[in-house]
Amino acid sequence: MSKKHHHALSFAGLIITVGIIFGDIGTSPLYVLKAVAGERKLTEQLILGGLSCIFWTLTLQTTLKYVIITLRADNKGEGGIFSLYTLVRRQKKWLVIPAMIGGASLLADGIITPPISVSSAVEGLGYINPKINTVPIAIAIIIGIFVIQQFGTKFIGRFFGPVMMIWFLMIGTIGCMYFMKDPTILKALNPYYAYDLLVHYPKGFWLLGAVFLCTTGGEALYSDLGHCGKENIRVSWIFVKAMLLLNYFGQGVYLLSNVNGHIEGNPFYSIVPEGFRLASVIIATAAAVVASQAMISGSFTLINEAIRLNLWPRVKVNFPSEIKGQLYVPSINWFLMLGCIAIVFFLRKSERMEAAYGLSIILTMISSTVLLYFYFLRKHWNPILRHGLIGLFLIVESSFLIAQIEKFPHGGYITLAIAITVMSVMYVIFKSKIIRNSIIDFVKVKSYLPILQKLSVDDQIPTYATHLVYLTSAERIDEVESKVFYSILEQQPKRAERYWFVHVHTTDEPYTKEYKVTKHDENDLIRIDFKLGFRIQPKLDMMFKQVVEELVENKEIEILSRYACEYHHSDHIGDFKFIVIRKFLSNDNELPWFHKLIMNAYFFIKGRSLSEKNEFGLDPSSYVEETFPYVLSKAAPIKMTRRE
Repeated sequence: MSKKHHHALSFAGLIITVGIIFGDIGTSPLYVLKAVAGERKLTEQLILGGLSCIFWTLTLQTTLKYVIITLRADNKGEGGIFSLYTLVRRQKKWLVIPAMIGGASLLADGIITPPISVSSAVEGLGYINPKINTVPIAIAIIIGIFVIQQFGTKFIGRFFGPVMMIWFLMIGTIGCMYFMKDPTILKALNPYYAYDLLVHYPKGFWLLGAVFLCTTGGEALYSDLGHCGKENIRVSWIFVKAMLLLNYFGQGVYLLSNVNGHIEGNPFYSIVPEGFRLASVIIATAAAVVASQAMISGSFTLINEAIRLNLWPRVKVNFPSEIKGQLYVPSINWFLMLGCIAIVFFLRKSERMEAAYGLSIILTMISSTVLLYFYFLRKHWNPILRHGLIGLFLIVESSFLIAQIEKFPHGGYITLAIAITVMSVMYVIFKSKIIRNSIIDFVKVKSYLPILQKLSVDDQIPTYATHLVYLTSAERIDEVESKVFYSILEQQPKRAERYWFVHVHTTDEPYTKEYKVTKHDENDLIRIDFKLGFRIQPKLDMMFKQVVEELVENKEIEILSRYACEYHHSDHIGDFKFIVIRKFLSNDNELPWFHKLIMNAYFFIKGRSLSEKNEFGLDPSSYVEETFPYVLSKAAPIKMTRRE
């Protein structure tokens, strides 16, 4: 099914949307009210206040901010924190900071989502047999989810929609059965009960940390915009929100029937009919798997976008199926798997995971709000509306952040530490590029044309390659790095029939695939500029040869060898040799301590990341790597005394 068809509002599109978009937020009834009630004595103030907070959080945060407003900020149909950043990054250079915070926090959230969803689901087995140890079961399911990623999810992906539809219909029906026992619980829709809980209940404000769990899938909802389209998301959210509220209010009726007591077990499973509990555990586990899959896929997409935006080191990215946009990043997959297993093994129970959940994702939400403000500026929104909405979101999210701080010593430090680590890597990659670009020496290509023409026909020098190709970072088409001509002329003169400069520019649009050809000399030196979207994986070897073949076919260049040889055929375009220059930090540098720290960290990370050969999809047989020293700041001459 085509991407365009997914985006069109249709019944099939709605089913697909329910399966892809709402897994994370859809499994929240498994643990939200359990976290709100905790070990506290059940009172009407606690229950009605908790339900009121949940309703207004879903309304203000998920419905208003994400479904109605943020989905407008699409980048050619794509969403997510980095798509939003690319729309506004030209306004202020510092906007990269909230983008990095948001991206890092969202990735850290991927460590906790599968454990809490899967553990909350399988813990329902305790209602069937209290002696069952659910930890090994949860770990086995999590391992299975991550192992299958390398093969793609094309086959099981078709079941995501039906599984989540069954899940939402189940939780809605079960919730409705309890809700009908006491419909007066709808009075919790009155925001007064939320106010009363937060202000008058002992430590009521800190309950926002538990309430926040009901909207943690909001950012993932926006990130998956490109899979389904905003209309499908908005329409399906009406159904999803209705089912969620029915279940929350059904659990609320159950809790009200136990006022002055304490919660026993999970209120979600407590309202499930006894004869249906095993089936409900199976369906809940399947829904948790779908929720986990959505978060994992979102993490892969996030990293791929970060690479394209020069915010992450080059790592291997695979395309395990023909489905557009489906990625597999091995390093991130195994990193997430180990993190998830560690969370389950050390925290063991879902209620302990709740303490670690949410602290990082609220940082993503605040970051997206900051970027959203500048998107409003770009779109010239009414100042009163713009400041009113951003002020509302910041007040709500800042309140959640303050309440989340209480979670820090109880497990919140885990995801926060991961987020800080990920952001540190992003900052090193970003800052090192600024430092490197400040010292790159560019030269005019025109001044080197005469000597290249002489070298090309000098038969005293052996032919290095028919086509010699250099990758260049120069944005101007009339310039190239001085180290390129140093490689051609100084080290060992490299004679070729034709020299090529290739530049890859990553655009702010997701799926751009364009190129431009500039002839510096009709047959001796040609430049190709590729413009690729930030979600396009470059396959430079294949793309370059395809462009050359098109130029030959259009008779724009003469490809026949100038050298008489019976082995050259008219349809043979000759051999290609890609030269990639690998930089290293020279010992001649005297850098400020901070720049030295950044550059040492950069080269440490680069040494463990993907090589240019693999990054650009170059054929090993046509690839040569050379080293070149980075001299950022020359050391002062050494004073020496000459003695006779």
